Amino acid sequence: MINGISIHSIYVLDQDAALEFYVGKLGFEVDTDVDMGFMRWLTIHAPGDSGRQILLERPGPPALAEDAAARVRELVTQGAMPATILSTDDCRATYADLLAKGVEFTQEPEDQPYGIDCAFRDPFGNNIRMTQRPEQEREITDDDIARWAPAE
Repeated sequence: MINGISIHSIYVLDQDAALEFYVGKLGFEVDTDVDMGFMRWLTIHAPGDSGRQILLERPGPPALAEDAAARVRELVTQGAMPATILSTDDCRATYADLLAKGVEFTQEPEDQPYGIDCAFRDPFGNNIRMTQRPEQEREITDDDIARWAPAE
């Protein structure tokens, strides 16, 4: 039986630049960095949480044929890949800290029914959200739904 998620993959275009961003700015720690010849296995984790890792994966062979890898690289730069959602105990303070480190945000922290949330992109275009869970859950209102609905 599956009992958890151990590794989540994020496509990056340059693994050294990814280290500078994810470790240098966001504060992740390197778990594994191995040159396997045909690829570099590079995983990071949040401080104190080595059980859940992120594979900073460069799209290419052997996992993807070169033509598919080129399409994936284009999608990454367009911000079309699924978002990765990170957690924090204090969204506004972490936002201020990351802003001071040069992280470019696409959305400032906002109160949401599920907590306080903001958004930024990594240097390659990947969407990243950062969420602070609420002290107490609340019901989603009609106003929430209207705010999230796409404009007609």
